[in-house]
Amino acid sequence: MYKGCKILGIIPARGGSKGIPGKNLRQVAGKSLLAWTAAAAHASAYLDRVILSSEDAQIIAQAKSIGLEVPFVRPAELAQDTTPGIAPVLHAIKELERDGYSHIALLQPTSPLRQAWDIDGAIAQCIDAAAPSCVSVCETPHPPGWLFRINNENRLLPLLDSSAMPARRQDAPKTFQLNGAVYVASTTHLLKTKSFICPESVAFVMPQERSLDIDAETDLLLAEILIKQAAQALPQIQTKTTDE
Repeated sequence: MYKGCKILGIIPARGGSKGIPGKNLRQVAGKSLLAWTAAAAHASAYLDRVILSSEDAQIIAQAKSIGLEVPFVRPAELAQDTTPGIAPVLHAIKELERDGYSHIALLQPTSPLRQAWDIDGAIAQCIDAAAPSCVSVCETPHPPGWLFRINNENRLLPLLDSSAMPARRQDAPKTFQLNGAVYVASTTHLLKTKSFICPESVAFVMPQERSLDIDAETDLLLAEILIKQAAQALPQIQTKTTDE
């Protein structure tokens, strides 16, 4: 709970995945993607309850083995490739509406580098700003003015009007993109708009090293490297803190 607000954490994990088969149960640095997200959610100081939404028996079994609550089985029709991402969230709200959660935090298993303080930071940002929602973002590596598309004749065409774009990246204004790690919104807002994003949404900025969104096999390899690097740095941080 944060400032009197009762907050439900939802981890959506369906069984089907075309890009990476069995993605949510794939191992990274000794844990499945599901387990990494469950660990961060359980370490949150502000989530009152954390549940899994899945239709898959194997995922449900692992979720229960790592202490995740599974209060219902998601209907198969809400676990298709074409199912909108908001659909499982709305289904969970309906299933648990009697418990009266004022806010929902959506935590996708594809963000294994997200930490508990990222979850709590986004929750606090949303509630402190009295905003309908807060979404996590990271800075884009390149300005949008440097993006191009290729037409049918293999010609490069600017995606945006780049006439006013500074020649140096350092002189361009900072831009941000969704990183998929944390979505927070009031339940009322979600039921009304069926979206976590609106003109009044606020941003919770995360660093690039915690913003990896697993979408391909190479992402799994990169996540392994980043997690191991973070683990190696942790003893040094603890030693430095003790010395000071």
